[in-house]
Amino acid sequence: MKLIKTTLYSGISTVIRIAFGFISSKVIALYTGPAGVALIGTFANLITIVQTFANGAIATGVVKYTAEYDGDKESLKTLFSTALKISIYCSAIMGCFVVLGASMLSALLFASHQYSNPIRILGFSLVFYALNTLAMAILNGQKQIKTYTLIHTIASMVGLLSTLLLVSYFRVEGALYALVFSQVVVFFIAVYLVSKSTWFSVDYFKQRMDPATIKKLAHYSIMAIVSALTLPVSQILLRNKIIATQGLQAAGLWQAMLRISDGYLMVLTTALATYYLPKLASLHTKKELQAEIIQGYKILIPTVALGCLVLYYLRFFIIQILYTPDFVAMSDLFFYQLLGDFFKMCSWILAYMMLAKAMTKWYIFTEISSTLLYLLLGHLGINYFGLKGITMAYACNYFIYFLTMLVLFGSLLFHKTKD
Repeated sequence: MKLIKTTLYSGISTVIRIAFGFISSKVIALYTGPAGVALIGTFANLITIVQTFANGAIATGVVKYTAEYDGDKESLKTLFSTALKISIYCSAIMGCFVVLGASMLSALLFASHQYSNPIRILGFSLVFYALNTLAMAILNGQKQIKTYTLIHTIASMVGLLSTLLLVSYFRVEGALYALVFSQVVVFFIAVYLVSKSTWFSVDYFKQRMDPATIKKLAHYSIMAIVSALTLPVSQILLRNKIIATQGLQAAGLWQAMLRISDGYLMVLTTALATYYLPKLASLHTKKELQAEIIQGYKILIPTVALGCLVLYYLRFFIIQILYTPDFVAMSDLFFYQLLGDFFKMCSWILAYMMLAKAMTKWYIFTEISSTLLYLLLGHLGINYFGLKGITMAYACNYFIYFLTMLVLFGSLLFHKTKD
């Protein structure tokens, strides 16, 4: 499978998902305004955190070892059986924690007990999140890109329909329920499609948990947990900083900018997740790795650069289409946010090496240090430059992160290497 083929194929599905996501954003903006968008962003961060813990944070490890064990049925049986049991046990424990602590989490995140019920529903549904994540990880590792992208497309469609229905009746709370409901529906669709795969057999999931496999997956669990506790938590803290100093409306503008940023980058991040991780995991020589990374830069960097330029010059039109006149002030956020997106994608091509090769210590160090720097720069930026300061901090942080990746992998990228 070639990167450009994967990018083009997944791109069609991703464009559909982006369109559905932006329609949802438009509906949410119309019914809840910037303040509602900010609150929904916080709930989405919470989902990211608890979902990671709900399946033991093993998704990336399952992708890596599914690709590595390709053709080895016994190893795959051990991997899938162990991963299934980890997902069930962890989702049950995490679900109990979320249900019992719903009132506390609502007060902590929203300064109100009003959203306790959506959080409780999230807790009850975590087992579906966990098993859905496991199914998607297996499909990714098996390189079944058609089924993988189909499920993502269906998830976006269900998310849009549930948002249209629930937001119109229940406003902000309805949007929160929609985020949870869509994942539950998609779980049953994912299980059905996976069960129709040619490789699928119940025997793959009937073995006992294997200590050696648990140990291997633990490296990826640590990395995934670090990711779950860095970016989402940093966004929550910075959003609270904006609310305290600039107001809830300003936080909504920033959240709307993040949704645009995440939306157009989804085409590239999906290609990286579906192609790069299993591909890099399957390569074992420096020469092969160097060729793959350079090829990635040739394709992805011009694409993201062009995308940033187009978005910047069409920013007023984009705001008008995707949001409402209440969001026009976010036009000031585009330049530095898009600059940060460019450096982000430049760095991620190399950063995937740490995931593919289980470079746990380096991954943890770079993630934590980058997040702490982002928090520091974000606080300083907001204090000195207002809301624009947080996007300036974002751009500076990812520029430094890109330089860090060049230091770590520069010899692999720039030096001629022999097998």
